[in-house]
Amino acid sequence: MTDLIMKPVLTLDPNADESLVQQIVAALGEQVETRQWRAGGRVPSIRVFAETHGVSTFTVVEAYDRLVAQGVFLARRGSGFYVAEQAAKAEGKAPVYQLDEAFTNGWSLRNVFEQTEGTIHAGSGWLPETWFDTEGLARALRQAAVNPGKLLAYGHAKGYTPLREQIARQLAEREIDVTADGVLTTLGANQALDLVIRRLTQPGDTVLVDEPCYSDLLVALRLRGVKVAGIPVTPTGPDVALLAQAFENHRPKVFFTNTRLHNPTGASYSAATAFKVLKLAETHACIVVEDDVCADLVVGNPLTLASMDQLKRVIYIGSFSKTIGAGLRVGFVAAEPSILEGLLYHKLVSGMSTPTVTEHLTHTVLLEGHFRKQVEQLRDRLANAQDKTCRRLETAGFEIFCEPRSGMFAWARVKQGQVDTAKLSELAARDNILLAPGQIFYSSGTPNSWLRFNVAHCNYDRLFAFLETSVPACLV
Repeated sequence: MTDLIMKPVLTLDPNADESLVQQIVAALGEQVETRQWRAGGRVPSIRVFAETHGVSTFTVVEAYDRLVAQGVFLARRGSGFYVAEQAAKAEGKAPVYQLDEAFTNGWSLRNVFEQTEGTIHAGSGWLPETWFDTEGLARALRQAAVNPGKLLAYGHAKGYTPLREQIARQLAEREIDVTADGVLTTLGANQALDLVIRRLTQPGDTVLVDEPCYSDLLVALRLRGVKVAGIPVTPTGPDVALLAQAFENHRPKVFFTNTRLHNPTGASYSAATAFKVLKLAETHACIVVEDDVCADLVVGNPLTLASMDQLKRVIYIGSFSKTIGAGLRVGFVAAEPSILEGLLYHKLVSGMSTPTVTEHLTHTVLLEGHFRKQVEQLRDRLANAQDKTCRRLETAGFEIFCEPRSGMFAWARVKQGQVDTAKLSELAARDNILLAPGQIFYSSGTPNSWLRFNVAHCNYDRLFAFLETSVPACLV
């Protein structure tokens, strides 16, 4: 398909009341609506548009993402952006929910930079591919190839039964009593969260979340039209006093919380916090959604809410993205029967069964005796990376929120002065460094000085040289 010729350069005013993003969205939307752009035609790349108009790639990413959300542009992974066929029609366009700029940042950054060669993914949410057991996965692929016909049909609606049985055995080791019938496989933890949101909330409802919080969860809640109240996270879990106050003020149906190796802070619940959270949830008839995707990376065996509650009021979400491979997209949810049936309905409506081939591969890897050893090695490697990254951040003038001593994340900010981390992230992107500014983890999207660091991607002198030279320029 031939690229569209660049239209006349837009006139953008950085001093206008409207942001540059809003100006670009309005101008390009008008050009598409007046048919200056051919339906199905390719849009100039993010970098070309940015260079032509003298704006940052971040600005263009946000503008393009909003145009995608409005149905004006179509994003094709690995290919670029195109004018949507229906967008060329000036009449009859249905209203489309528009994402706030603060809530597009997280996944925009990931999609733009994850495949860029040479990028340091210091703020990312995934492990390096080289840290996974690729040989184990190769063996699983060879086994699957022996009888590929079994992989072509729709699988069981709840997921591949032997895999669900294996998950139930793993949960038993975490003292969560559940059978395979109480487990539903999903396309990673993100789909599990989305199914729960669809099952348990309606637009206009208020839910509680950790503050800061997993950024993709915030996006999913906003898309649903759900109101969010954040509960500040401490090094031992949510602030229980403020949680109690939020229960009284908001009467929420659901509390979404990340109990161990919290994303983005790395904190984990203490036993005392877990007990108080469950008591409050019971008192206020609230369901707790426990996101425990980093369970296999935890050193030791701290209690989970699900093990204390035995899935009476807790919905438990897990994933194999941190131990076998994020690209397989295999996650799961465990819950009491009536809730699980509702989740199953939404799973069937949105995508039928989950892919049989990836669930077979995951099951084969889990059965190998080598898997446990590989996970132990992964924990040790992350513990070493945690120590190195935290020490280097301290040397660079940062303070650490807490030291999890395991897991992927360190949450840090500069000790002296306030830093515009959005500006810092924009400067980093120009140097092929991906940072995660704190504002994308807050429901309000308010700028702040915190940054999430993925310790598995921080062992680079270039990263710390950048921080040393660029942080002073971003002080406010």
